Amino acid sequence: MSRPGDDLAVAPGPGLPQGLTIPAAELVERFSKSAGPGGQSVNTTDSRVELVYDVLGSSALSDHQRSRALRRLGGQLVDGRVVVVASEHRSQHRNRVAARERLADLLRTALAPPPPPRRPTKPTRGSQRRRLEAKKQRGQTKSLRGRVRGD
Repeated sequence: MSRPGDDLAVAPGPGLPQGLTIPAAELVERFSKSAGPGGQSVNTTDSRVELVYDVLGSSALSDHQRSRALRRLGGQLVDGRVVVVASEHRSQHRNRVAARERLADLLRTALAPPPPPRRPTKPTRGSQRRRLEAKKQRGQTKSLRGRVRGD
């Protein structure tokens, strides 16, 4: 886990076999008043954290990683920057840690390779038989719901 003010370490995962380290100089933190829990002190402390990361101008990403991140994060980017907000905790420090973890998770999922395409398979003979038997049983059940005739 990376501490606020340090470089952001993204743990290894799919697409990131060695992990990723984002220099602290590329992360911009902004603080503002939080609207969450905290009672009276919520009006005086700047506990809400906005963490801004410039994907376009980052030196930590390779060209391939940058293009994949831009493609995956397209809807969340504003001028090539991704903004992560954390305001669920009462203390600024915990919100800073939460924002950094959220950004690391976001980058890990954005840099992961796409899943392999689905190969359609033929239904097995047994599954087809079970499906048809279930349909027949359902039809018999529904046929019994008709009007009762007194022959």
